[in-house]
Amino acid sequence: MKIATYNINGIKARLPRLLEWLEETRPAVACLQEIKSQDEGFPAAEIEALGYAVLTHGQKAFNGVAILADARAGYTLTEVKRGLGIPGPNEGDEEQARYLEADVSGIRIACLYLPNGNPHPGPKFTYKLAWMARLRERMAELWAAEIPAVVLGDFNVIPHDDDVWSVKAMASDALMQPESRAAYARLLADGWVDAIRTHNPRGGVWTYWDYQAGAWQRDHGFRIDHILLSPECADRLEACGVDKSYRGREKASDHTPVWVRLTA
Repeated sequence: MKIATYNINGIKARLPRLLEWLEETRPAVACLQEIKSQDEGFPAAEIEALGYAVLTHGQKAFNGVAILADARAGYTLTEVKRGLGIPGPNEGDEEQARYLEADVSGIRIACLYLPNGNPHPGPKFTYKLAWMARLRERMAELWAAEIPAVVLGDFNVIPHDDDVWSVKAMASDALMQPESRAAYARLLADGWVDAIRTHNPRGGVWTYWDYQAGAWQRDHGFRIDHILLSPECADRLEACGVDKSYRGREKASDHTPVWVRLTA
């Protein structure tokens, strides 16, 4: 069972890239972030035409997440939860579309787009940390229920110095602050397994390259897209990887797909 995450950076702008990736790699489950579309505007018909069931939690122009399941291969998709109940960073803000949870043929899938947190310090960074604390609570609930679970998406956290091309270049960014890293480390200390890190303990694996300053051409990237496995799923981890080449295609997202394969 192949389960993937892909920050698509605007579903309408990247739809051709998404469709070709789905056709070429055929994941059983694909979690998308930054769809930047309301639910009613999401191009579900084009994705369903490939045989995928579609579940979205969107908002206008910003954020938004989606879960796709390969119905043609027999995978079922049932929504469990949308949102974590956290309002936005400013007083009076409604909750942003950043979390979607579903059951896919016996596996609980939690797709997330964690707040960026910049500028740091400030209310957006405070919001990021509060969001991470609430995420930890939800993950603890899944753990306590002993549900085979995969929590994946754009965490907007660079966990280690060897997860970035230049520590100095990112030192002041919210993605690399000690508080962000500590919050991420607490998730792992609770018993969740970082799949990519497990198979690449020396780091050096990037999932994001900025559009600016020739970052892709110079391989100036970092790792912020993560797949965390519950013990029940970690025992089934067969392989994992990063589909790096998709970042180099025409009009690509600034992220690239990340995936795991679990045994039956």
